[in-house]
Amino acid sequence: MKWYDILFIIVALILIILSLLQGGKSEGASGAITGGGLNVFVKTKERGSEKVVSWLTFGFAVLFLFLALLIMILNTADKGSGDNATTASELAMVLRTLR
Repeated sequence: MKWYDILFIIVALILIILSLLQGGKSEGASGAITGGGLNVFVKTKERGSEKVVSWLTFGFAVLFLFLALLIMILNTADKGSGDNATTASELAMVLRTLR
């Protein structure tokens, strides 16, 4: 396990925790059934800690996406520096089994 894998796991856990800390923004299905959702189109602004948690969630989501792409590129580069003949022979074997 490399350093970027550990960083990726830490960012994922932080993102999960921040997502769970966010409050619900609507009443859900129960409000639709009972008619409690009369203020459906009222715009409410996030204030204080809700806004901070929302921005942190967005930031960590962007970081999560960036790390996922970076790890994919680094793993592809590591495989590409290996023996290409092995990859070609594996591909040929897969194609033979598909016929």
